[in-house]
Amino acid sequence: MEVFPSQDFMPKELENADSSQDNINQDPKGALIAELSKKGYLLLKENKIAEANEAFNAILELEDNNNYALVGLGDAQRKQNHFREAINYYSQCLVHHVSNNYALFGLADCYKALNQYPKAIEIWEQYLIHDNKNITVLTRVADAYRKIRNFKQSKQVYLKVLDMEENNAYALIGLGHLHYDFKEYKDALYYWTKMLELNQENADIRILTSIGNCHRKLKTFAEGIPYFERALEIQPDNFYALFGLADCYRGINQQFRSVEYWNKILEKDPSNKVILTRAGDAYRNTGDYEKASEYYNKALDIEFDMYAVLGLALISKSLGKYEEAISSLSRLIQSDQRNYRFYIDLADCYMKMNKKNLAIETLESFQRLGFRNQAINDMLENIVSNHY
Repeated sequence: MEVFPSQDFMPKELENADSSQDNINQDPKGALIAELSKKGYLLLKENKIAEANEAFNAILELEDNNNYALVGLGDAQRKQNHFREAINYYSQCLVHHVSNNYALFGLADCYKALNQYPKAIEIWEQYLIHDNKNITVLTRVADAYRKIRNFKQSKQVYLKVLDMEENNAYALIGLGHLHYDFKEYKDALYYWTKMLELNQENADIRILTSIGNCHRKLKTFAEGIPYFERALEIQPDNFYALFGLADCYRGINQQFRSVEYWNKILEKDPSNKVILTRAGDAYRNTGDYEKASEYYNKALDIEFDMYAVLGLALISKSLGKYEEAISSLSRLIQSDQRNYRFYIDLADCYMKMNKKNLAIETLESFQRLGFRNQAINDMLENIVSNHY
């Protein structure tokens, strides 16, 4: 949902170039250059890159460092995603034509494509000196500030765009992304919902899933479900919509519905380890330990997965097979000492076996690592005070 204006533009002065006989007689070389330039840009628009290059190179034979030719050659390279080659042409143009807006625009776009956002911003700001009302460039600047996580500058430029054009789609979408990236999910929801309201009849699937994801993050799972469902009406096998629905049903503890959507993803991608463990969790939470074990083991057949091992350990614990659970949880702690969940489940196994001292030792071993965790502290306090 980024801002991508057309690359196929023609300088306005060429569109209005005078090709009358009088003009040709007065300046035959200039008229030929104008004709070749116009031809080159039209060929670019038709995606005839080689022919366009011929026209632009013919201009350079008539006039070294001609700005139309250099920008045209830059555009031809950029159109093919040859960004470094394009940079050379735009830079050469700017050496001889310092304020050429087309070269500045193309050069900034190339740096953006190469993820060199600070350079892109610097050049776009040079462009804005000459044209500070250009909404396309302003939204690109705001996008670039967002990419380098400069919240304040990005928001300021997006809001400037909205002052100029109240419902500008790119600014609304960008503000949604900006707030989402900084975990300000309610604000992201505001901008994306406004965008959806403006396009109710032609809703963008990415906006729908983005709104749904805000509800997932806010844990308002039930409110997210309709947006993911609308997304599936547009594209029945959309991964993000299926994932979002499965997670929302998990969030409202309707595991049987969650499984339905995890399995739809697995129909298309049966070796997705993450989804296999999520489906395993859903089956475990419905009490179908046999099916859950099947999914966890499928995940482990692909490669080691700590959540699959944890799931199997929790099944063992639920079935009263505490020694098996303890063995698995102890191995998990060795692989990841920071995960407090492993210590809590291990301590719980020891308590179920009436091994209070080992439960206390397990929780204290986590504390000795220097990590602070309220769940660990609460469980330890309850065990020591015989309230567990």
